[in-house]
Amino acid sequence: MAASTEIVPPEPIADCPFCPRLVAFRRENEAAHPDWFNGAVPSFGPPEGDEAVEVLIVGLAPGLQGANRTARPFTGDYAGDLLYATMLRHGFARGSYDARPDDGLTLHKAMITNAVRCVPPQNKPTGDEARTCRKFLVSRLATLPALKVVMCLGRISHDNTLSALGMKRSALAFGHNAVHDITLDSRPAALIDSYHCSRYNTNTGRLTEAMFDDVFVSIRNRLKAI
Repeated sequence: MAASTEIVPPEPIADCPFCPRLVAFRRENEAAHPDWFNGAVPSFGPPEGDEAVEVLIVGLAPGLQGANRTARPFTGDYAGDLLYATMLRHGFARGSYDARPDDGLTLHKAMITNAVRCVPPQNKPTGDEARTCRKFLVSRLATLPALKVVMCLGRISHDNTLSALGMKRSALAFGHNAVHDITLDSRPAALIDSYHCSRYNTNTGRLTEAMFDDVFVSIRNRLKAI
């Protein structure tokens, strides 16, 4: 049998049909909130395009009232408040963040995406849904020729990113602010982990603003070293 020659784009169509449970959940939200985006959320990158991206931030999945509503990753929920404020402070974003996609905020040498592009019920995608969506992450990684650092928000993002890179999940242990050497198309690069910047993690003290800031210091240091 001939090998598949399917060309997978880095972004799914908004009305992505591949995961029945996620499609059904989107339909429920369309009925309840017809003015929301309710689709597969595209990656958010710099105005200069894919060639300018040196840092890719990988989250888990869109939030129900965040990116699923606004169509921009981490926009409209608490996780975005912390993420974008930290990115602005470290020069990876410009302008001001106002929790809406038309706030004028732009990214600088950075892109934000999710391992699963559609909002899952209770913020929990299944393993099958992550595997189904992984081809888009694989393609997204392959379209960033200047990429030097991949930042994973949470263990599930870490595990799915390793799979997208063709690595065993046991190869690199997840840990907050852990810095791992990887290669991207034979180029030296780094995978850097962080606890997810969710309200739950910050409310429980698992992640503080200072801890999150430290991860971006590690990213900056690694960019200088590569």
